Amino acid sequence: MIRISAIMLLVLVTAGAKAQRYTSEKSHVTFFSKAALEDITADNKKANSLMNPSTGDIAFVVPVGEFKFEQALMEEHFNEKYLETEKFPRATFQGKMTGFDAAATQAQKITAKGKLTIHGVTKEVEIPGTIEKKGEKYAAQSEFMVKLEDYKIVIPQLLWQKVAEEVKVTVNFTYVQQ
Repeated sequence: MIRISAIMLLVLVTAGAKAQRYTSEKSHVTFFSKAALEDITADNKKANSLMNPSTGDIAFVVPVGEFKFEQALMEEHFNEKYLETEKFPRATFQGKMTGFDAAATQAQKITAKGKLTIHGVTKEVEIPGTIEKKGEKYAAQSEFMVKLEDYKIVIPQLLWQKVAEEVKVTVNFTYVQQ
């Protein structure tokens, strides 16, 4: 079901320019929470992304329940109490890259402007990143902060020293032409 939703979103983003679609061959999404008592990190290698170099359109879908933690209890709390992954199984981004030149041969600093949806809440965001053409592939990286309260993610008062109010999200995609 997640794969079908991801494909539907990604198809909408690139309708019209089939020859220029690139899909993610590899993905790695991480988040890091630095808090007073404990640092928390989690990894996800199940995200999907699509980009169209000729239009600058870009989208990604992250199955939230696929984040892996060092401790099973952290993973359980993340899925059940904070992100409610049964109710909100995926995070998505759909937008357009600015500062991107498809003909460039060196790494480029870009900004992806669009809509980020997490925990059922959609916000307009600007995500900084870099993209580089490497042979027939593109490599894209980004690092940005997500404020939990912006997405109605509530941290119980008892745990405020263990979970940061903002988490750093790192996204890495390697794209191949479809």
